[in-house]
Amino acid sequence: MSPRRRVLLVGVLALLAGYLLPGLVNWLLGLVWWRAQQFCGLATVGVVCEPARPFVPLLPVLAEFVVVLAGVLALWGAARWCLRPVWDLADPIADLGPQNLSHRTRRPGTDELARLARAIDGMLDRVAAGYEGQRRFAANASHELRTPLAVQRTLIEVGMAQSLTGEQLDLLTAQLLATNERNERLIEGLLALSESDQGLRSSTPQRLDEIVGGVLAAYGDRAAEAGVTVESRLAPRVVPGERVLLERLVANLVENGIKYNRPGGRLTVAVGDEPALTVTNTGQAVPGEAVAGLFEPFRRLARDRTNQGGGAGLGLAIARSITQAHGGIIAARPGEDGGLRVDVRLPDAP
Repeated sequence: MSPRRRVLLVGVLALLAGYLLPGLVNWLLGLVWWRAQQFCGLATVGVVCEPARPFVPLLPVLAEFVVVLAGVLALWGAARWCLRPVWDLADPIADLGPQNLSHRTRRPGTDELARLARAIDGMLDRVAAGYEGQRRFAANASHELRTPLAVQRTLIEVGMAQSLTGEQLDLLTAQLLATNERNERLIEGLLALSESDQGLRSSTPQRLDEIVGGVLAAYGDRAAEAGVTVESRLAPRVVPGERVLLERLVANLVENGIKYNRPGGRLTVAVGDEPALTVTNTGQAVPGEAVAGLFEPFRRLARDRTNQGGGAGLGLAIARSITQAHGGIIAARPGEDGGLRVDVRLPDAP
């Protein structure tokens, strides 16, 4: 029986008791008084019970006390009976933990406890997804760090195994330096992702158009070297947030737009009311079903971990984390001329 039906039944019984109990108590008190009078000879027997006479008036009071005590015990028992289903549900919930995140209560029915059980199961689904995401993140991070470290070890062993000419030594040094720079970028990205996941330390009004203009100026030479034409449409827009994180958000999107573009391609950056920021590039065609996965850490279209030019796959993950920290929404879709279009919606400054 559901808790609602149990409470309803107890309420009906309480109403009946409240209606019938006064008459029953009066009848019991009259009976007790009459029996006491008979016992002490105060009415008809004629035998006077002098030692018990002072206690006769206390008998109705004692009877009332017994009735009240019985009522309290009945209420206590009724409350435990009504909450018994909740007590039964507590045991399987107590068994849940990191060691058995796959366990679910799966209580059948449509009553309140069934709805509560389904809500708990849904919460556990989300917790399990987050736990699995953290585990996958740690595994991917270890792979990302292990691969370049293995490359460095191999290069060092090759250099130690034989005498190298000056040209070979220069090549080995350049490869070691490139691998070390990749490790630095990966660690910097992990630190940035961790910092943005912690939220904002402070929030002040920021001119998003000025931030974007500064980032585009800083990446102008890199775009020219890649043969990418940069177009900008920057309308005044003020958003609340941290300037450093907003700069990192814009820089990641611009850098991705240049890195994954094609020679002679175009990078378009726009700031406006809705969305607040739009970054579009003309690069490799991106399948629509692969777009959502690009926001996951270490996710790339090219899955080769030894690719030194593709980055660590943290750019869009950091951008999503920064956007969420600012109370915004980031979304992407394949561009009309290939590449990707990323829209960032941010709240207005108060």
